[in-house]
Amino acid sequence: LTACGGGSGDNAGGAGSGSSKEPKITGTVTVFAASSLTEVFTALGKEFESRHPGTKVQFSFGASSDLGEQITSGAPADVFASASPDTMATVTDAGDAKGKPVTFVRNRLEIAVPKGNPAHVTKLSDFAKPALKIALCAPEVPCGSAATKAFQIAGITPKPDTLEADVKAALQKVALGEVDAALVYRTDVKAAGDKVEGIDFPEAVQATNDYPIVTLSGGSNPAAAKAFIDLVLSPTGRSAFDAAGFMQPVTAR
Repeated sequence: LTACGGGSGDNAGGAGSGSSKEPKITGTVTVFAASSLTEVFTALGKEFESRHPGTKVQFSFGASSDLGEQITSGAPADVFASASPDTMATVTDAGDAKGKPVTFVRNRLEIAVPKGNPAHVTKLSDFAKPALKIALCAPEVPCGSAATKAFQIAGITPKPDTLEADVKAALQKVALGEVDAALVYRTDVKAAGDKVEGIDFPEAVQATNDYPIVTLSGGSNPAAAKAFIDLVLSPTGRSAFDAAGFMQPVTAR
């Protein structure tokens, strides 16, 4: 990440950029984020701590729907990054967001199969085959909602053997060889390396998820929350997301 542009010319550190006019960033910033952001956010968290000595980024990764419910139930957090506008709306509608969410990346689905593709899966319509053992995200979570949309576009009724709580759980089923295929984000396929193989399918283009991020009104460290979001939206963040396979949002910041 430092090599991606985190030098003195990158002002993305926001309040922690060292300006005497800005408050010093200290303490812990708690970030609730969609599980598909695990790898990139973990790296950005280390970059943040490096830029702001004495700070700590504490993450809670999971299904966006679950995280949204935790926030509205009073779970302490400073930042929420969701994998869909609908799950973000759970938080904003409850009045728990501070300001307006900003879409920072987009993501789309990919078919994940075990290494070597033993079941010879080639297209989305294969998910309707009863003999194929498949995993999908539960429909209430963003990756499951996107999958439902893709199947509707293709006119396919899938035959899932398991519905998982989040995209990482669905991917794990593939990596362990417990299913023949799953629908996950292409970024998760990339992050898994040689543990799985990915197959693109045309319907995924029409079932893309936007990822919004926002500071939370109940957070205990608003200055650090702002600085972390500034890093996410910065050229350093952009480079990290591009490398992970995320797409740029349609509307620029």
